[in-house]
This record gives sequence, structure tokens and C-alpha cells, in this order.
Amino acid sequence: MRGGLIAIVVVAVALLALGGCVAGNFNQLVRAKAEVDNKWAQVDNQLQRRGDLIGNLVESVKGVAGQEQAVFGEIASARAAMAGAKTPQAGISAAQGMDGAIGRLLVVIENYPQLKSAEAFTQLMDEIAGTENRLATERMRYNDQAKEYNVLVQSFPMNLFAGFFHYEKAPYYPVPDASKAVPKVDFGSLRQPTGGAAAPGTPAPAAH
Repeated sequence: MRGGLIAIVVVAVALLALGGCVAGNFNQLVRAKAEVDNKWAQVDNQLQRRGDLIGNLVESVKGVAGQEQAVFGEIASARAAMAGAKTPQAGISAAQGMDGAIGRLLVVIENYPQLKSAEAFTQLMDEIAGTENRLATERMRYNDQAKEYNVLVQSFPMNLFAGFFHYEKAPYYPVPDASKAVPKVDFGSLRQPTGGAAAPGTPAPAAH
């Protein structure tokens, strides 16, 4: 009788210990995933802001480049994909599509130098450049957090709990080779030169 009671107590203690272990590891996974989600939210904010600014830029370009409908359509599709992205993976895919569309838009802008004299255009280019810099910073922070989380969910024995509770690896947000030039575009070079500096290709005044 007494031996049976001891056995029951031992089993109960073991179950409590196991339950505590499971709960502790589950909570660690929850916190780690929440950190990744938080970092992605910061990236998403910058992506949405960039999309809005690019939309405004398209409207300013349409006035002098209305025939560039193919590029404008790509921008619209990329913005729609970004707005409809519900997961980091979908957001990353949409953002990379936007990178390519922006690159083609910048080529169009270069073909219309008269845009550079418009104050609204210059202000938009400044805002886009700032947003690209903030996006690069938030992307780096997100990737760092995703790496820490991925190491956690792939390490033993946490990988057992991650698999049981369906915690999968977080996707990284890389910059593909074809798109690396886009965030690094010198938006300042697309602005109208100010002050006494001559625009590239403009002959210097003759010396007196």
C-alpha cells in the first residue's frame, strides 16, 4: 500500500517536471517568435511607406511620361502584392518584385531630365532615399533576429518542441544579385543640382 503511494507520488512529480519542461520550452519559442514578428513589423512598415512614396512618384512622372504604361503597371502590381502580403515570406517576395519595378522606373526617370527641376519630385526622391536607408537597417535587424530564432528551433532538444508545436524556421530577407543595385541607387544624382555646381555634362563657364 505504502509502496504504491510512493510510486504514485514519483509519477506525479515526474509528470509535473515534464509539464514544466514542456511549458518552459514552449514559452521560450513563443517569445522568440514574437521577437521575429516584431522585427518583421518594422520592415513591413518601411516597405509600405516605400510603396506609398513610389506610388506618389509614379503620379508625378505620369505627367511627362504618360506613355510608359508598362512600367507604371509593374509598379501598381508590385504595390498590390505588397498590400496583400500576409506573411514575411509573401512580403519578402513582393518587396523583391518592387525592387525590380523601381529599377525600371528609375531608368524611365533618367530619360526625362525635366523632372529634376520639379520641387515635388526632388522632395519625393529625398524621402525615398531616406526610406531605403531605413529599410536596409530594419532588414538587417530582422535577419539577425531570424537567424537567432532559426538556430533555436533547429537545436536539440528545442527542435523536438518546435516540431511538435509547429514552429517553423523564419525566412530571411536577402537582396538578390539582380536587385542589389536598387537600394543603393544614388537618388541624389537624380535631383536637380543646386547652388553653383554645374550639372554633369554642362560646360564650365569661360574664364575671363
